[in-house]
Amino acid sequence: MFAINQGVTRDLCDGLTRRELLRVGGSSVMGLGLANLMGLQGVRGNDGAGSYGGPGFGKAKSVILVYLQGGPSHLDLWDPKEGVPDNVRSIFKPISTKLPGVQFTELLPKLSQVNDKFTMIRSMSYTPVGLFNHTAAIYQILTGYTADKVSPSGQLEPPSPKDFPTAGSQVARLKPPTGPMLPFVMMPRPLQESNVVGKGGGAGFLGPAYDPYTLYPAGDDMDMSKMDRITVDDLRLRGEVGKPRLERRAKLRDSINQGMDDIQRATAKMDIDSYYAKALDLVLSGKARSAFDLKLEKDGTREMYGRNTFGQCCLLARRLVEAGTRFVEINWPKIANSDNHSWDVHTGLSQRMKTQSAPMLDAGLSALISDLDQRGLLSETLVIAVGEFGRSPQRGVSTSGNDNSDDGRDHWPYCYTAVVAGAGTRRGHVHGKSDKTASAPLENPVHPRELLATLYHSLGINPATIVMNHLNQPRELVQAEAVTSILA
Repeated sequence: MFAINQGVTRDLCDGLTRRELLRVGGSSVMGLGLANLMGLQGVRGNDGAGSYGGPGFGKAKSVILVYLQGGPSHLDLWDPKEGVPDNVRSIFKPISTKLPGVQFTELLPKLSQVNDKFTMIRSMSYTPVGLFNHTAAIYQILTGYTADKVSPSGQLEPPSPKDFPTAGSQVARLKPPTGPMLPFVMMPRPLQESNVVGKGGGAGFLGPAYDPYTLYPAGDDMDMSKMDRITVDDLRLRGEVGKPRLERRAKLRDSINQGMDDIQRATAKMDIDSYYAKALDLVLSGKARSAFDLKLEKDGTREMYGRNTFGQCCLLARRLVEAGTRFVEINWPKIANSDNHSWDVHTGLSQRMKTQSAPMLDAGLSALISDLDQRGLLSETLVIAVGEFGRSPQRGVSTSGNDNSDDGRDHWPYCYTAVVAGAGTRRGHVHGKSDKTASAPLENPVHPRELLATLYHSLGINPATIVMNHLNQPRELVQAEAVTSILA
Protein backbone atom coordinates (compact mmCIF):
# COMPACT_ATOMS: atom_id res chain seq x y z
CA MET A 1 0.00 0.00 0.00
CA PHE A 2 1.44 3.32 -1.04
CA ALA A 3 -0.01 5.83 1.39
CA ILE A 4 -0.33 9.45 0.31
CA ASN A 5 -1.32 10.80 3.68
CA GLN A 6 -0.22 12.11 7.00
CA GLY A 7 -1.40 9.02 8.84
CA VAL A 8 0.22 5.79 9.99
CA THR A 9 1.89 3.54 7.45
CA ARG A 10 2.58 -0.13 8.01
CA ASP A 11 6.13 -1.42 7.95
CA LEU A 12 7.35 -4.13 5.64
CA CYS A 13 9.26 -7.09 7.00
CA ASP A 14 12.57 -5.34 6.32
CA GLY A 15 11.60 -2.38 8.49
CA LEU A 16 10.93 0.01 5.59
CA THR A 17 7.53 1.49 4.98
CA ARG A 18 6.02 1.39 1.53
CA ARG A 19 6.07 5.18 1.74
CA GLU A 20 9.85 5.05 2.07
CA LEU A 21 10.16 2.55 -0.76
CA LEU A 22 8.43 4.99 -3.08
CA ARG A 23 10.80 7.83 -2.28
CA VAL A 24 12.91 6.74 -5.19
CA GLY A 25 15.17 9.78 -5.22
CA GLY A 26 16.26 9.19 -1.65
CA SER A 27 16.44 5.41 -1.60
CA SER A 28 19.46 3.13 -1.76
CA VAL A 29 22.37 3.74 -4.09
CA MET A 30 20.74 1.58 -6.74
CA GLY A 31 17.32 3.20 -6.29
CA LEU A 32 15.45 -0.10 -6.46
CA GLY A 33 12.65 0.60 -3.98
CA LEU A 34 9.87 1.48 -6.38
CA ALA A 35 11.30 -0.84 -9.01
CA ASN A 36 11.03 -3.79 -6.63
CA LEU A 37 7.42 -2.92 -5.97
CA MET A 38 6.71 -2.56 -9.69
CA GLY A 39 8.42 -5.88 -10.22
CA LEU A 40 6.24 -7.65 -7.71
CA GLN A 41 3.16 -6.07 -9.21
CA GLY A 42 4.27 -7.20 -12.63
CA VAL A 43 4.21 -10.88 -11.72
CA ARG A 44 1.01 -11.60 -13.60
CA GLY A 45 -1.14 -14.56 -12.85
CA ASN A 46 -3.00 -16.22 -15.67
CA ASP A 47 -6.24 -14.29 -16.07
CA GLY A 48 -7.92 -17.55 -17.02
CA ALA A 49 -9.49 -16.12 -20.18
CA GLY A 50 -8.81 -19.10 -22.44
CA SER A 51 -12.01 -19.88 -24.30
CA TYR A 52 -14.09 -18.01 -21.73
CA GLY A 53 -16.03 -15.01 -23.02
CA GLY A 54 -19.53 -13.71 -23.58
CA PRO A 55 -21.31 -10.36 -23.81
CA GLY A 56 -19.24 -7.45 -22.53
CA PHE A 57 -16.16 -9.58 -21.87
CA GLY A 58 -13.01 -7.45 -21.77
CA LYS A 59 -14.72 -4.18 -22.70
CA ALA A 60 -13.53 -2.38 -19.56
CA LYS A 61 -10.05 -0.92 -19.42
CA SER A 62 -10.62 0.55 -15.96
CA VAL A 63 -12.99 0.26 -13.02
CA ILE A 64 -14.29 2.94 -10.67
CA LEU A 65 -15.91 1.34 -7.65
CA VAL A 66 -18.01 3.79 -5.67
CA TYR A 67 -18.33 1.88 -2.44
CA LEU A 68 -21.19 3.22 -0.32
CA GLN A 69 -20.08 1.83 3.02
CA GLY A 70 -22.81 2.09 5.61
CA GLY A 71 -25.62 0.70 3.46
CA PRO A 72 -27.85 3.31 1.77
CA SER A 73 -31.63 3.09 1.97
CA HIS A 74 -32.89 1.92 -1.42
CA LEU A 75 -36.46 2.88 -0.48
CA ASP A 76 -35.40 6.48 0.13
CA LEU A 77 -33.21 6.84 -2.96
CA TRP A 78 -33.90 4.81 -6.09
CA ASP A 79 -36.61 2.24 -5.32
CA PRO A 80 -39.49 4.14 -3.67
CA LYS A 81 -42.83 2.42 -3.15
CA GLU A 82 -46.38 3.75 -3.21
CA GLY A 83 -49.51 2.23 -1.68
CA VAL A 84 -47.63 0.82 1.30
CA PRO A 85 -47.99 1.44 5.06
CA ASP A 86 -46.72 4.76 6.38
CA ASN A 87 -43.76 3.19 8.17
CA VAL A 88 -42.59 1.64 4.88
CA ARG A 89 -43.19 4.46 2.43
CA SER A 90 -40.36 6.95 2.09
CA ILE A 91 -40.96 10.37 3.58
CA PHE A 92 -39.42 11.78 0.39
CA LYS A 93 -41.61 12.39 -2.63
CA PRO A 94 -41.19 10.23 -5.73
CA ILE A 95 -40.02 11.94 -8.93
CA SER A 96 -39.97 10.88 -12.57
CA THR A 97 -36.73 9.94 -14.31
CA LYS A 98 -35.53 9.74 -17.90
CA LEU A 99 -37.01 6.22 -18.05
CA PRO A 100 -40.81 5.98 -18.31
CA GLY A 101 -42.31 4.26 -15.28
CA VAL A 102 -39.09 4.38 -13.25
CA GLN A 103 -39.09 6.66 -10.23
CA PHE A 104 -36.48 7.91 -7.79
CA THR A 105 -37.11 10.04 -4.75
CA GLU A 106 -36.72 13.80 -4.70
CA LEU A 107 -33.27 13.31 -3.16
CA LEU A 108 -31.79 12.38 -6.56
CA PRO A 109 -32.86 15.04 -9.09
CA LYS A 110 -29.55 14.93 -10.99
CA LEU A 111 -29.24 11.16 -11.14
CA SER A 112 -32.86 11.00 -12.31
CA GLN A 113 -31.77 12.85 -15.45
CA VAL A 114 -28.90 10.53 -16.32
CA ASN A 115 -30.41 7.12 -15.56
CA ASP A 116 -30.68 6.60 -19.31
CA LYS A 117 -26.90 6.07 -19.17
CA PHE A 118 -26.75 3.23 -16.64
CA THR A 119 -28.27 -0.02 -15.41
CA MET A 120 -29.97 -0.24 -12.05
CA ILE A 121 -30.00 -3.62 -10.34
CA ARG A 122 -33.01 -3.47 -8.03
CA SER A 123 -32.64 -7.07 -6.93
CA MET A 124 -29.33 -7.23 -5.07
CA SER A 125 -29.90 -9.88 -2.42
CA TYR A 126 -28.27 -12.39 -0.09
CA THR A 127 -29.21 -14.27 3.05
CA PRO A 128 -26.68 -13.47 5.76
CA VAL A 129 -24.80 -16.00 7.85
CA GLY A 130 -23.60 -13.74 10.61
CA LEU A 131 -23.53 -10.89 8.09
CA PHE A 132 -26.00 -8.56 9.72
CA ASN A 133 -23.41 -5.87 10.38
CA HIS A 134 -21.09 -3.91 8.18
CA THR A 135 -17.59 -5.40 8.26
CA ALA A 136 -18.51 -8.98 7.41
CA ALA A 137 -20.80 -7.80 4.64
CA ILE A 138 -18.12 -5.44 3.29
CA TYR A 139 -15.60 -8.27 3.28
CA GLN A 140 -17.98 -10.48 1.31
CA ILE A 141 -18.85 -7.99 -1.41
CA LEU A 142 -15.25 -6.83 -1.98
CA THR A 143 -13.47 -10.19 -1.78
CA GLY A 144 -16.19 -12.60 -2.85
CA TYR A 145 -15.68 -14.71 0.25
CA THR A 146 -17.02 -14.80 3.78
CA ALA A 147 -14.48 -14.34 6.53
CA ASP A 148 -13.32 -17.34 8.56
CA LYS A 149 -14.15 -15.78 11.90
CA VAL A 150 -17.52 -14.03 12.06
CA SER A 151 -19.46 -13.46 15.25
CA PRO A 152 -23.26 -13.63 15.20
CA SER A 153 -23.25 -9.82 15.19
CA GLY A 154 -21.11 -9.74 12.05
CA GLN A 155 -18.08 -8.21 13.77
CA LEU A 156 -14.69 -9.31 12.50
CA GLU A 157 -11.10 -9.39 13.58
CA PRO A 158 -8.74 -6.77 12.06
CA PRO A 159 -7.16 -7.27 8.62
CA SER A 160 -4.81 -10.22 8.31
CA PRO A 161 -2.22 -11.41 5.75
CA LYS A 162 -4.42 -14.51 5.50
CA ASP A 163 -7.40 -12.51 4.22
CA PHE A 164 -8.76 -13.07 0.75
CA PRO A 165 -7.63 -10.18 -1.49
CA THR A 166 -9.94 -7.30 -2.28
CA ALA A 167 -11.03 -7.01 -5.93
CA GLY A 168 -8.71 -4.11 -6.72
CA SER A 169 -5.69 -6.11 -5.61
CA GLN A 170 -6.69 -9.06 -7.77
CA VAL A 171 -7.05 -6.72 -10.73
CA ALA A 172 -3.69 -5.05 -10.01
CA ARG A 173 -2.09 -8.47 -10.20
CA LEU A 174 -3.90 -9.88 -13.21
CA LYS A 175 -4.34 -6.69 -15.25
CA PRO A 176 -1.61 -4.21 -14.28
CA PRO A 177 -1.51 -0.93 -16.21
CA THR A 178 0.29 -1.03 -19.52
CA GLY A 179 2.07 2.26 -18.83
CA PRO A 180 3.78 3.91 -15.86
CA MET A 181 0.71 4.60 -13.72
CA LEU A 182 -0.62 3.52 -10.35
CA PRO A 183 -2.56 0.26 -10.71
CA PHE A 184 -4.98 0.52 -7.77
CA VAL A 185 -5.90 3.67 -5.83
CA MET A 186 -8.20 3.83 -2.80
CA MET A 187 -9.57 7.07 -1.32
CA PRO A 188 -10.43 9.15 0.71
CA ARG A 189 -10.49 6.95 3.82
CA PRO A 190 -10.24 3.26 4.71
CA LEU A 191 -13.17 0.95 5.12
CA GLN A 192 -14.17 1.03 8.77
CA GLU A 193 -16.74 -0.19 11.26
CA SER A 194 -16.09 0.86 14.86
CA ASN A 195 -12.45 0.00 15.56
CA VAL A 196 -12.08 -2.52 12.73
CA VAL A 197 -10.22 -0.60 10.02
CA GLY A 198 -9.41 -1.79 6.51
CA LYS A 199 -10.98 -5.25 6.60
CA GLY A 200 -11.71 -6.34 3.05
CA GLY A 201 -9.65 -3.52 1.58
CA GLY A 202 -6.18 -5.03 1.23
CA ALA A 203 -4.22 -7.56 -0.78
CA GLY A 204 -4.31 -10.21 1.94
CA PHE A 205 -2.45 -13.34 0.94
CA LEU A 206 -1.25 -11.80 -2.35
CA GLY A 207 1.17 -9.73 -0.29
CA PRO A 208 1.74 -5.99 0.18
CA ALA A 209 2.95 -5.45 -3.40
CA TYR A 210 -0.70 -5.59 -4.47
CA ASP A 211 -2.12 -3.41 -1.72
CA PRO A 212 -3.85 -0.24 -2.89
CA TYR A 213 -2.09 3.06 -3.16
CA THR A 214 -4.10 5.00 -0.60
CA LEU A 215 -4.95 8.66 -0.71
CA TYR A 216 -6.17 9.54 2.79
CA PRO A 217 -5.82 13.31 3.15
CA ALA A 218 -5.46 14.82 6.61
CA GLY A 219 -8.66 15.91 8.33
CA ASP A 220 -11.64 14.14 9.85
CA ASP A 221 -14.73 12.89 8.03
CA MET A 222 -16.53 16.20 8.54
CA ASP A 223 -13.79 18.16 6.78
CA MET A 224 -15.31 18.60 3.33
CA SER A 225 -12.37 20.57 1.92
CA LYS A 226 -9.67 17.98 2.64
CA MET A 227 -9.30 17.08 -1.05
CA ASP A 228 -8.08 20.63 -1.67
CA ARG A 229 -5.03 19.78 0.43
CA ILE A 230 -3.97 16.48 -1.11
CA THR A 231 -0.27 16.12 -1.82
CA VAL A 232 1.71 13.65 -3.86
CA ASP A 233 5.11 14.27 -2.33
CA ASP A 234 5.89 10.59 -2.58
CA LEU A 235 5.73 10.80 -6.35
CA ARG A 236 8.10 13.73 -6.57
CA LEU A 237 11.84 13.63 -6.54
CA ARG A 238 13.16 14.99 -3.29
CA GLY A 239 14.48 18.50 -3.65
CA GLU A 240 18.10 17.43 -3.35
CA VAL A 241 17.73 14.72 -6.00
CA GLY A 242 17.20 16.09 -9.51
CA LYS A 243 16.59 14.19 -12.70
CA PRO A 244 20.25 14.14 -13.80
CA ARG A 245 21.30 12.75 -10.42
CA LEU A 246 18.65 10.03 -10.49
CA GLU A 247 19.60 9.12 -14.06
CA ARG A 248 23.25 8.88 -12.97
CA ARG A 249 22.16 6.48 -10.23
CA ALA A 250 20.46 4.36 -12.86
CA LYS A 251 23.70 4.20 -14.86
CA LEU A 252 25.66 3.35 -11.70
CA ARG A 253 23.22 0.56 -10.98
CA ASP A 254 23.74 -0.83 -14.50
CA SER A 255 27.52 -0.81 -13.99
CA ILE A 256 27.23 -2.63 -10.67
CA ASN A 257 24.89 -5.21 -12.17
CA GLN A 258 27.47 -6.18 -14.79
CA GLY A 259 29.44 -7.89 -12.05
CA MET A 260 26.50 -9.51 -10.32
CA ASP A 261 25.79 -12.61 -12.39
CA ASP A 262 24.22 -14.51 -9.50
CA ILE A 263 21.73 -11.76 -8.78
CA GLN A 264 20.96 -11.41 -12.47
CA ARG A 265 20.22 -15.10 -12.72
CA ALA A 266 18.07 -14.97 -9.59
CA THR A 267 16.06 -12.08 -10.90
CA ALA A 268 15.85 -13.10 -14.54
CA LYS A 269 12.24 -14.16 -14.29
CA MET A 270 11.35 -10.92 -12.54
CA ASP A 271 12.81 -8.81 -15.38
CA ILE A 272 14.02 -6.23 -12.88
CA ASP A 273 15.50 -4.01 -15.58
CA SER A 274 12.10 -3.37 -17.15
CA TYR A 275 10.52 -2.75 -13.75
CA TYR A 276 13.29 -0.32 -12.85
CA ALA A 277 12.64 1.49 -16.12
CA LYS A 278 8.93 1.71 -15.29
CA ALA A 279 9.71 3.03 -11.81
CA LEU A 280 12.04 5.64 -13.21
CA ASP A 281 9.50 6.55 -15.88
CA LEU A 282 6.73 6.93 -13.29
CA VAL A 283 8.74 9.40 -11.23
CA LEU A 284 10.41 11.36 -14.01
CA SER A 285 7.40 11.68 -16.27
CA GLY A 286 5.22 13.38 -13.69
CA LYS A 287 2.15 11.70 -15.22
CA ALA A 288 0.89 10.47 -11.86
CA ARG A 289 1.57 13.84 -10.23
CA SER A 290 -0.49 15.63 -12.86
CA ALA A 291 -3.38 13.20 -12.47
CA PHE A 292 -3.63 14.07 -8.78
CA ASP A 293 -3.65 17.83 -9.37
CA LEU A 294 -7.31 18.86 -9.13
CA LYS A 295 -6.33 22.49 -9.62
CA LEU A 296 -5.88 21.71 -13.31
CA GLU A 297 -9.67 21.34 -13.60
CA LYS A 298 -11.95 24.27 -14.39
CA ASP A 299 -13.90 25.69 -11.46
CA GLY A 300 -17.15 24.86 -13.24
CA THR A 301 -16.19 21.19 -13.47
CA ARG A 302 -15.25 21.04 -9.81
CA GLU A 303 -18.55 22.67 -8.87
CA MET A 304 -20.45 20.17 -11.02
CA TYR A 305 -19.00 17.27 -9.05
CA GLY A 306 -19.60 19.02 -5.72
CA ARG A 307 -17.13 20.91 -3.55
CA ASN A 308 -16.98 18.20 -0.92
CA THR A 309 -14.89 15.11 -0.22
CA PHE A 310 -17.03 12.67 -2.19
CA GLY A 311 -17.52 14.91 -5.20
CA GLN A 312 -13.84 15.71 -5.54
CA CYS A 313 -12.97 12.02 -5.17
CA CYS A 314 -15.28 11.27 -8.10
CA LEU A 315 -13.50 13.94 -10.14
CA LEU A 316 -10.09 12.59 -9.18
CA ALA A 317 -11.23 9.08 -10.11
CA ARG A 318 -12.02 10.32 -13.61
CA ARG A 319 -8.58 11.94 -13.86
CA LEU A 320 -6.87 8.74 -12.69
CA VAL A 321 -8.56 6.44 -15.20
CA GLU A 322 -7.82 9.02 -17.89
CA ALA A 323 -4.14 8.74 -16.94
CA GLY A 324 -4.19 4.94 -17.02
CA THR A 325 -5.01 3.73 -13.49
CA ARG A 326 -6.72 0.37 -13.73
CA PHE A 327 -8.82 0.34 -10.55
CA VAL A 328 -10.05 3.24 -8.41
CA GLU A 329 -12.08 2.66 -5.25
CA ILE A 330 -13.92 5.55 -3.64
CA ASN A 331 -15.02 4.62 -0.14
CA TRP A 332 -17.92 6.69 1.15
CA PRO A 333 -16.21 9.34 3.31
CA LYS A 334 -17.69 8.37 6.68
CA ILE A 335 -17.21 5.46 9.06
CA ALA A 336 -19.80 2.84 8.14
CA ASN A 337 -21.57 2.83 11.50
CA SER A 338 -21.62 6.48 12.43
CA ASP A 339 -23.63 9.68 12.24
CA ASN A 340 -24.04 12.76 10.00
CA HIS A 341 -23.51 11.76 6.33
CA SER A 342 -23.05 8.06 7.10
CA TRP A 343 -25.59 5.86 5.31
CA ASP A 344 -26.14 3.97 8.57
CA VAL A 345 -29.39 5.80 9.34
CA HIS A 346 -30.69 4.05 12.45
CA THR A 347 -31.84 7.51 13.53
CA GLY A 348 -32.22 10.92 11.91
CA LEU A 349 -32.86 9.54 8.42
CA SER A 350 -35.04 12.40 7.20
CA GLN A 351 -32.58 15.17 7.98
CA ARG A 352 -29.30 13.35 7.41
CA MET A 353 -30.20 11.96 3.99
CA LYS A 354 -31.84 15.17 2.79
CA THR A 355 -29.14 17.62 3.82
CA GLN A 356 -25.94 15.56 4.01
CA SER A 357 -25.50 12.22 2.24
CA ALA A 358 -27.93 12.28 -0.69
CA PRO A 359 -26.91 15.68 -2.17
CA MET A 360 -23.27 14.56 -2.27
CA LEU A 361 -24.14 11.24 -3.91
CA ASP A 362 -26.51 12.86 -6.40
CA ALA A 363 -24.04 15.47 -7.63
CA GLY A 364 -20.87 13.37 -7.54
CA LEU A 365 -22.15 10.17 -9.15
CA SER A 366 -24.24 11.92 -11.81
CA ALA A 367 -21.30 14.16 -12.74
CA LEU A 368 -18.92 11.20 -12.91
CA ILE A 369 -21.14 9.21 -15.27
CA SER A 370 -21.97 12.22 -17.47
CA ASP A 371 -18.38 13.47 -17.61
CA LEU A 372 -16.99 10.06 -18.54
CA ASP A 373 -19.67 9.75 -21.21
CA GLN A 374 -18.96 13.17 -22.71
CA ARG A 375 -15.24 12.44 -22.85
CA GLY A 376 -15.74 9.09 -24.55
CA LEU A 377 -14.39 7.24 -21.51
CA LEU A 378 -17.59 5.58 -20.32
CA SER A 379 -17.40 3.00 -23.09
CA GLU A 380 -14.17 1.65 -21.56
CA THR A 381 -14.70 2.42 -17.86
CA LEU A 382 -16.91 0.28 -15.64
CA VAL A 383 -18.56 2.29 -12.85
CA ILE A 384 -20.25 0.46 -9.98
CA ALA A 385 -22.00 2.14 -7.05
CA VAL A 386 -23.13 -0.22 -4.32
CA GLY A 387 -23.17 -0.70 -0.55
CA GLU A 388 -22.96 -3.79 1.61
CA PHE A 389 -26.74 -3.93 2.05
CA GLY A 390 -29.88 -1.79 1.95
CA ARG A 391 -32.15 -0.66 4.78
CA SER A 392 -35.15 -2.34 6.37
CA PRO A 393 -38.51 -1.74 4.69
CA GLN A 394 -40.10 -0.81 8.01
CA ARG A 395 -38.79 2.17 9.93
CA GLY A 396 -38.20 1.78 13.64
CA VAL A 397 -37.78 -2.01 13.54
CA SER A 398 -34.61 -3.83 14.63
CA THR A 399 -33.20 -6.43 12.24
CA SER A 400 -29.57 -6.49 13.39
CA GLY A 401 -29.74 -5.94 17.13
CA ASN A 402 -29.33 -2.19 16.75
CA ASP A 403 -31.76 0.33 18.19
CA ASN A 404 -33.76 2.24 15.59
CA SER A 405 -35.96 5.28 15.99
CA ASP A 406 -39.18 5.89 14.09
CA ASP A 407 -37.03 8.03 11.80
CA GLY A 408 -34.53 5.28 11.05
CA ARG A 409 -34.10 2.03 9.16
CA ASP A 410 -31.97 -0.98 10.11
CA HIS A 411 -29.73 -3.19 7.95
CA TRP A 412 -31.38 -5.21 5.16
CA PRO A 413 -29.32 -7.56 2.93
CA TYR A 414 -32.36 -9.31 1.44
CA CYS A 415 -33.07 -6.65 -1.20
CA TYR A 416 -31.29 -3.47 -2.27
CA THR A 417 -30.04 -1.57 -5.31
CA ALA A 418 -26.79 -1.20 -7.24
CA VAL A 419 -25.92 1.13 -10.13
CA VAL A 420 -23.69 -0.13 -12.96
CA ALA A 421 -22.55 1.99 -15.90
CA GLY A 422 -20.13 1.87 -18.80
CA ALA A 423 -17.96 -0.71 -20.57
CA GLY A 424 -20.82 -2.37 -22.41
CA THR A 425 -23.36 -2.13 -19.59
CA ARG A 426 -26.86 -1.62 -20.97
CA ARG A 427 -27.98 2.00 -20.90
CA GLY A 428 -31.34 2.94 -19.44
CA HIS A 429 -31.97 -0.55 -18.11
CA VAL A 430 -33.52 -1.87 -14.90
CA HIS A 431 -32.46 -5.40 -13.97
CA GLY A 432 -34.59 -7.29 -11.51
CA LYS A 433 -37.57 -6.09 -9.56
CA SER A 434 -38.30 -5.79 -5.87
CA ASP A 435 -41.61 -6.73 -4.29
CA LYS A 436 -44.30 -4.31 -3.10
CA THR A 437 -42.32 -3.22 -0.03
CA ALA A 438 -38.80 -3.63 -1.46
CA SER A 439 -38.29 -6.49 1.01
CA ALA A 440 -37.24 -9.17 -1.48
CA PRO A 441 -36.59 -9.59 -5.22
CA LEU A 442 -39.54 -10.65 -7.32
CA GLU A 443 -37.31 -11.56 -10.23
CA ASN A 444 -33.65 -11.91 -11.23
CA PRO A 445 -31.95 -11.75 -7.81
CA VAL A 446 -28.26 -10.83 -7.93
CA HIS A 447 -25.88 -11.96 -5.19
CA PRO A 448 -22.96 -9.62 -4.37
CA ARG A 449 -20.60 -12.34 -5.59
CA GLU A 450 -22.29 -12.23 -8.99
CA LEU A 451 -21.74 -8.49 -9.19
CA LEU A 452 -18.06 -9.05 -8.39
CA ALA A 453 -17.89 -11.74 -11.08
CA THR A 454 -19.36 -9.22 -13.52
CA LEU A 455 -16.59 -6.76 -12.63
CA TYR A 456 -13.88 -9.32 -13.42
CA HIS A 457 -15.68 -10.41 -16.59
CA SER A 458 -15.85 -6.82 -17.85
CA LEU A 459 -12.09 -6.47 -17.42
CA GLY A 460 -11.44 -9.61 -19.44
CA ILE A 461 -10.74 -11.82 -16.43
CA ASN A 462 -12.45 -15.18 -16.01
CA PRO A 463 -14.12 -15.11 -12.55
CA ALA A 464 -13.13 -18.77 -12.15
CA THR A 465 -9.41 -17.94 -12.44
CA ILE A 466 -7.48 -19.86 -9.81
CA VAL A 467 -5.29 -18.11 -7.25
CA MET A 468 -3.25 -19.79 -4.54
CA ASN A 469 -3.97 -18.70 -0.98
CA HIS A 470 -1.54 -18.38 1.93
CA LEU A 471 -1.62 -22.16 2.44
CA ASN A 472 -0.90 -22.72 -1.26
CA GLN A 473 -4.43 -23.97 -1.77
CA PRO A 474 -6.23 -23.21 -5.05
CA ARG A 475 -9.13 -20.80 -4.84
CA GLU A 476 -11.32 -19.21 -7.50
CA LEU A 477 -11.39 -15.43 -7.75
CA VAL A 478 -15.07 -15.68 -6.95
CA GLN A 479 -17.48 -18.59 -6.94
CA ALA A 480 -20.13 -17.01 -9.12
CA GLU A 481 -21.01 -16.24 -12.71
CA ALA A 482 -21.17 -12.79 -14.29
CA VAL A 483 -24.58 -11.20 -14.81
CA THR A 484 -24.15 -10.99 -18.57
CA SER A 485 -27.78 -9.99 -19.14
CA ILE A 486 -26.90 -6.42 -18.09
CA LEU A 487 -24.08 -6.30 -20.66
CA ALA A 488 -24.54 -5.42 -24.31
